[in-house]
Amino acid sequence: MKKLISTLSFILFMGIVAVSAQCCGGTTTANTSSCTKTTCSENQKSAEVKAYYFHASRRCATCQAVEAVSKEAIKEYYGDKVTFKSINREEATNKSLVEQYKISGTALLIINGDEMVNLTNDAFLNARNNPDKLKSKLKSTIDSMM
Repeated sequence: MKKLISTLSFILFMGIVAVSAQCCGGTTTANTSSCTKTTCSENQKSAEVKAYYFHASRRCATCQAVEAVSKEAIKEYYGDKVTFKSINREEATNKSLVEQYKISGTALLIINGDEMVNLTNDAFLNARNNPDKLKSKLKSTIDSMM
C-alpha cells in the first residue's frame, strides 16, 4: 500500500511540474537542469551579480510569483548591489539577451561574468507554496557568486 501511495505521489508531482512548464512556454533554456553552473563565452568576469527573469507576455500565477519573490528577496538581501531585471522574451527589444542566453521559455538565471546558475526549477517549485525556500536558494547562490 505504501509503495502504491509513493508511486501515485510521484506521478502527481511530475504532472504538476509538467503543467507548470507547459503554462510558461515549455523548456526554460538550452541548459534546463536545476542550479547548474554554465560558462557563457561571450561574457567576461565582472564584479556585478545580475538576476534575469525571462517570461512571456501572458503569465500564470506561478510565473508572477517567481518574479515577485525573486525581486523581493534580492532587494531585501542585497539592496542595489545585485541587479534584478524582468525581461519579456517576446519583445523585440530583448532579442539580444534572449539569444545570448538561449532562452526558449521562462527562466530565472543568476549571472556573474562567465558564471551562470539556472534556478528556474527551484523557482517554480517554491515561489507560491514555499517562498522562503526560494529566497534561501537565491541567497546561497548569489553569496557563492560574490
